[in-house]
Amino acid sequence: MAELDPVRRLRVMAAGLNAVMYAEAHVDLPMRDIWAVASDLEGELPHLVPTLRAFRCRPASGDRRLAWAYGPLGHTARFDVLLQTGWCLMQSRYVVGGMAAVPEGRGTRFAVLGGMRQPWSAPVQRALRPVGRSRGLLMVERAVRRAELRRGRKPA
Repeated sequence: MAELDPVRRLRVMAAGLNAVMYAEAHVDLPMRDIWAVASDLEGELPHLVPTLRAFRCRPASGDRRLAWAYGPLGHTARFDVLLQTGWCLMQSRYVVGGMAAVPEGRGTRFAVLGGMRQPWSAPVQRALRPVGRSRGLLMVERAVRRAELRRGRKPA
């Protein structure tokens, strides 16, 4: 049986969750540059997700971390995080988020996911998916801008 690459795996998860937000795009950056942003959860995730004031992690075991997300209005959520090269899955009691990247041609295929974990949320998430896709593409654009800033290039 063939194993799915991280982006395909995230795409399958988005379909299975009826995720409100899923977007992927080819970016003209090496994977190491885009993944440097995606994997810096404490430093970069608040720049990528506008509803996030801070994200704090601590190691749990191996690739796993415990994290706390802090919203702008004081809301806090605990997340279990699995972070590997090209793969990040973050799950709280109610929310799932993820990012994935694979080399593609001279650049990278980068994907983002956001959704709710409750079965009752599927109709709501389906209805909001067009907005979620555009928000996901904005998140991809923000990651590219942050990676370009890290490289010392002026963002396009």
